[in-house]
Amino acid sequence: MASVSRLLTSSLFPPILPSALDPRQALPNPHARILVSSRVPWWKKASPAPVPEAADPAAPLIRLEGVTRTFRGEADEETHALVDVSVTLGRGEYVSVSGPSGCGKSTFLSVLALLDTPTRGQYWFNGRRVDTLTQGEKARIRNVDIGLVFQSFNLIGDMTVYENVEYPLTLRNASPPDREARTRAALDRVGLSARAKQRPGQLSGGHQQLVAVARAIAGRPPILLADEPTGNLDSKSGEALMDMLGELHAGGTTICLATHNPDYIARAGRHIYLFDGRVVDAPG
Repeated sequence: MASVSRLLTSSLFPPILPSALDPRQALPNPHARILVSSRVPWWKKASPAPVPEAADPAAPLIRLEGVTRTFRGEADEETHALVDVSVTLGRGEYVSVSGPSGCGKSTFLSVLALLDTPTRGQYWFNGRRVDTLTQGEKARIRNVDIGLVFQSFNLIGDMTVYENVEYPLTLRNASPPDREARTRAALDRVGLSARAKQRPGQLSGGHQQLVAVARAIAGRPPILLADEPTGNLDSKSGEALMDMLGELHAGGTTICLATHNPDYIARAGRHIYLFDGRVVDAPG
């Protein structure tokens, strides 16, 4: 997952030039420094690209056909993480994904999240073929249309909890009042309002996981992809999170949840079982 973490961070949070870190370096005269005396954070100045229309609004939200993902090792040996996977996820579905360790669940979710590219096969998101999208369009989809909750939290260490949740909303050009309302509502929903001013390094793993959840739901994306989201939580917090996913689904959000927990699998309306990278019938 390390490569996924780096790609997620670089895709959603582009590198900052030195002049952007200190706005005064880019000003043509010292009198203009008055304009930046409020010290507006750089992440609140970003403007996203225009939102493109779906190529086919009647299509499933996600469609994979014959998707294979192969990795090559140092000795040029091949490892097949996914093999000939063909699935669809309809709008508003609640789908669970399970299988033994190493079966390809994380790779499957990374492909769905546009963080990884199939070696073979086709992927359509919202009616658009993913291989025809530009990197900018993929980044916009990750920010606007997909909520991501992975085992690695991908939080920005020098931002507060509040700023980590708010930042993706600035890329969507949400107004300051809307950003504040959504950020506070998301933090309240996961029970972290009192920790809004803390930084990720001051939090436990469980609390960092909840910050990642808050960030994912603040934008109210059409689909939420979650890879073992309760793995760092105690049983009570895990149940509360699963209840929240159920409420999001009831409100129309498509949920795709990777989990080993049979109780959580049973909450989904449909179950995908992976074994050695293939979709097969679940045992038993």
